Amino acid sequence: MNTIERYLDTIDAQLARVRNTQLEVMEQAAAMLAQATMAGHNLFAFGCNHAGLLALELYYRTGGMVNINPIQGPGLHLEITPVTMTSQMERLPGYGRLLIENTPVDAGDVVIIHSVSGRNTVTVDVALCAKEKGAMVIALTNLATSKTVTSRHESGKRLYEVADVVIDNCGCVGDAALDLQGVPTRVGPTSTAVGAAILNAVAARAVALVSQAGKDAPVFVSANIDGGDEHNGKVLVAYKDHIFYM
Repeated sequence: MNTIERYLDTIDAQLARVRNTQLEVMEQAAAMLAQATMAGHNLFAFGCNHAGLLALELYYRTGGMVNINPIQGPGLHLEITPVTMTSQMERLPGYGRLLIENTPVDAGDVVIIHSVSGRNTVTVDVALCAKEKGAMVIALTNLATSKTVTSRHESGKRLYEVADVVIDNCGCVGDAALDLQGVPTRVGPTSTAVGAAILNAVAARAVALVSQAGKDAPVFVSANIDGGDEHNGKVLVAYKDHIFYM
């Protein structure tokens, strides 16, 4: 079996572990998103560095929920040079609190936070500050990794110890999953591929719950199909009070 097949088999096996162990908490997360949407509250997503890719995946996305807003801050994402700054910025005390204080997170809202380790200061600050404002926090993390590291936050807490709902991506310690002969470190990170599947499944279930309650589900369609722009324009207007990325 070559390396490509091994990696794909690893992803399949990890998704199977997610299916076997995480469906209950994923259902809880979906219900939180649906209930907040129907109650007129707001939805947010956050992550630093590569973890932030899933926050980007969730918003302004074909088939995704219109009312999920990314929480973004300078220096936390991969567009900066040198990119190594991101690893320092996500450890910066007070920055996560500053982000939430300048984001319209309020009581009844839901904040999704993705972090493999859950240890860094900004991530924990975002979670704690969001909860102080009365929001609920959904964590997507790697418990195998997080439980082996210490927190860099002054509270000593990691993300999974703060969140209201914790979804484990069921990955291995350190995220990279494959041992290769002659290569001293593992290769093949799994958190982005598996995490995207988890969060898209949760969002899809939330949309289903909204629809089952007899409400219009706030979903984008592709702007590259006929009628896409017209549909998206209508839902953007309908949810304008809950959209902060326009």
